[in-house]
Amino acid sequence: MGAQLRVYKRRIRSVTATKKITRAMEMIAASRIVKAQRKVAASTPYATELTRAVTAVATGSNTKHPLTTEVEAPARAAVLLITSDRGLAGGYNSNAIKAAEQLTERLRGEGKEVDTYIVGRKGVAYYAFRERPVKDSWTGFTDEPSYADAKNVAGPLIEAIQQETADGGVDELHIVFTEFLSMLTQTPVDSRLLPLSLENLEAGKEELAAKHEILPLFEFEPSAEDVLDALLPRYVESRIYNALLQSAASKHAATRRAMKSATDNAGELINTLSRLANAARQAEITQEISEIVGGAGALADATAGSDK
Repeated sequence: MGAQLRVYKRRIRSVTATKKITRAMEMIAASRIVKAQRKVAASTPYATELTRAVTAVATGSNTKHPLTTEVEAPARAAVLLITSDRGLAGGYNSNAIKAAEQLTERLRGEGKEVDTYIVGRKGVAYYAFRERPVKDSWTGFTDEPSYADAKNVAGPLIEAIQQETADGGVDELHIVFTEFLSMLTQTPVDSRLLPLSLENLEAGKEELAAKHEILPLFEFEPSAEDVLDALLPRYVESRIYNALLQSAASKHAATRRAMKSATDNAGELINTLSRLANAARQAEITQEISEIVGGAGALADATAGSDK
């Protein structure tokens, strides 16, 4: 009984230490969510206005450009998958990877080759373990991404969309990230960045029409194509930056939720182990009392026998 009681006490100490760690991680994740939310809110207006500017140029000119022109028979597409560098976030990474795989299968079903680009060690490790080819990858900044990180990611993608497919370029650019909706809801989504879909262009045109009774006439200097060339990297960078920030906020929220669940489970396990330890201690005391009573009875019987 004494050995069993020591086992329970050792397990209680171990689980208590784990509970302190998970509680601390929960609090850290909660503090980081607020900061990440502020960054998302600050970056969204810029991305929105930049999309409106691109829409204005696209609807105000007939220039063919990779930013707005659909390819008749697209042969190759690039998919950017955003995961995290660290785990302990529940199903955050697995859900994003699953969404990327579904998108890849859909694109291949349409007869397109797919080049995969990955942000985050978890996504890189997943593809490396399964020996799947990755065109390029970036790690080390997913918890607190900066605009410079977004520019580094966007560089190879912009270069690929501007090249011909025969030279290793792509016709489409897709991104898979986890959208932050609330503290309790984060949803993996896939979005096509380039070329801008006709639905997005029409929606932007209707928005401009609703805002102005008469659509303004634009004059482009030096030309509409040059304007689109200047807007292309800014557009891709801003969208990727916003996706990185949304993914970071989603990861922190998932970590907070996972750590809270772990802390609650640890508390329940401590209560269970405490009850078992108390039961073992009571059994040990009962056994000791029984042994004392039995020994006293045997001694009394032996004394009575010697008196006779």
